Amino acid sequence: MLELKDVCFTIQKDGEDLNLIDQVSLQVPRGHFMAIVGPSGCGKTTLLKTIAGLNEESAGSLLWNGLDLAEEKDFDPAEIGYVPQFSIAYDQLTVDESIESATRLRVKIKNYAELDNRIDRTLEETGLAALADRPVQVLSGGQKRRLGLAMELVTGPHLLLCDEVTSGLDPRSERDIVRLLHQLSRRDGRTVISVTHSLAHLELYDSILVLHEGRVAYHGPPAGLTHYFSVEDTEEVYPQLAKQRSEKWAQSWLKHREAYYGKLNKRRKELIKRGELSVPVEVDNEPEPTKKSSQKTTDTTQLEDPAEAQTIVREPAKLVKTPGIISQFSTLLGRRWKIFFRDRGQVFLQLAILACFPILVALFSDRGNENIKRFSDRYEGTLQQIQEHTMVEKSYLSVGSAVSGIVMFQVVLLSLMGSNNSAREIAGERLIFEKEKFGGIRPIAYLGSKVAFLGSLILIQSLWMAIFVQQFWKFPDGAEAGFLDHTLFLVLINAAMTFVCLGISALMKTAEQSSLLSIYLVGFQLPLSGAVLALPESIESITRPFISAYWAWSGSIDSMNPSYRNAIDAVTETSFQSSSACHYLLIIHIAIGLIASYIGIKRHHWD
Repeated sequence: MLELKDVCFTIQKDGEDLNLIDQVSLQVPRGHFMAIVGPSGCGKTTLLKTIAGLNEESAGSLLWNGLDLAEEKDFDPAEIGYVPQFSIAYDQLTVDESIESATRLRVKIKNYAELDNRIDRTLEETGLAALADRPVQVLSGGQKRRLGLAMELVTGPHLLLCDEVTSGLDPRSERDIVRLLHQLSRRDGRTVISVTHSLAHLELYDSILVLHEGRVAYHGPPAGLTHYFSVEDTEEVYPQLAKQRSEKWAQSWLKHREAYYGKLNKRRKELIKRGELSVPVEVDNEPEPTKKSSQKTTDTTQLEDPAEAQTIVREPAKLVKTPGIISQFSTLLGRRWKIFFRDRGQVFLQLAILACFPILVALFSDRGNENIKRFSDRYEGTLQQIQEHTMVEKSYLSVGSAVSGIVMFQVVLLSLMGSNNSAREIAGERLIFEKEKFGGIRPIAYLGSKVAFLGSLILIQSLWMAIFVQQFWKFPDGAEAGFLDHTLFLVLINAAMTFVCLGISALMKTAEQSSLLSIYLVGFQLPLSGAVLALPESIESITRPFISAYWAWSGSIDSMNPSYRNAIDAVTETSFQSSSACHYLLIIHIAIGLIASYIGIKRHHWD
């Protein structure tokens, strides 16, 4: 049984406390199907989120099977299912793949046969068997609602919470969804609570909870709704509510609660005797009607649970175990690659970047291939030596400028690749991840899958950039170690920008905010690096530690032989740092991005 005792949820508005949920007290027995209705802004979704634990109650207590959820225990991820208003499936997957993914992430499966049986049972239970191979993106609104339910039913939850799952549907689809929820409440003692703005099909519910300004105005059988509010049609309930303040309705409900709860208990016993509720096996004795002990708000008239009515009941299905971190990681990574390859636009963009960016660098490679001229061993000031000296200086300027520019061009383009890799990676699927985290996904498994996926892109992009450009512009160092050091710095700059932008994506509320900030970050890499135009010392000392492009450029330049370093030094006033220091700084940038990503993933971003 779910029980609420004087539950409040309070926020601060204009410096004052505002109760969005105000002293809500009610009981919902097992196998019960309850609707939460009320006008817009009355607190329906807020109450549902408070029950689910997404909102922490400010006062009062929530009890589940007699245990205080705030102090003694919390819902097991497999014990509760929450179907939000938004879609919780990826458009690129099929119905079957979406349910399989949800199963693998939330249920510890022994073998493939168990997995197939659980998926098939869920498809049949929700009427989706005929649509198993259909992509999510072509489903109708009603079919997506069924899929959302199916993905929650894979764990066999004892409590199923649904938030506006019928909104925006045509009347027939709406009735089909309500009928499905009604059937689900009759199986295995499952309690189903559905938030809805619609007052249609109320006869399918066991009870109706009417909220007004965060307070309980009514909680009783659907048949008693019109009588209680003194209206002829349920559509007149909302206008009737607006005629007086919520305090009046709450006081009225306290006076009449006992009578309506008595009707609910009588109806429940009739369903049990007729076998329409699958919770009980048989009924022994009927208890005396519960009497109201007090007129205080804290006292709720007992709405009987079969277990408390000396009824022999069938216990709800045993809770499934949540898979381990490695299992969740492999499922998330496999799903990410599948989504990537099915997103033709993203695949085309990645291929275009891989093809075009290295070619852009190669176009400017000719000047960088020139050899640096050297001074004569003896300088006597002759006209020929003066001319030679001038040619050497020109060579220094030309080659130094070209080499510095080519390295910086590679660095900036890989920074842009890194931003493109991850700017929307988490923020773009924020709501789906928040829902999956609520269902038991471990943040470390989710982050690990992102690191593995993005790490593959980083290696492919960076190595291809280095190898392709090397065919047109030989890295100016006779030793192979110089090219390898340069390649390592290309990998590090791509990784640094990728994971910093991943951290931004994890911390931002929307994908648009994350993309915009990531673009600004890349845009400032070139001017603030100082590699092209020296910055004032006051600005340079402040910005340099945060500019990944500078450290990758400086490390690559430092790995060259002295003659090329001198040539580059002749065209820029920006000082070089040792390659080892550049390694450390870029690794620190990567670590900062990963830490920010983990913080953002752990943070609550449901709204």
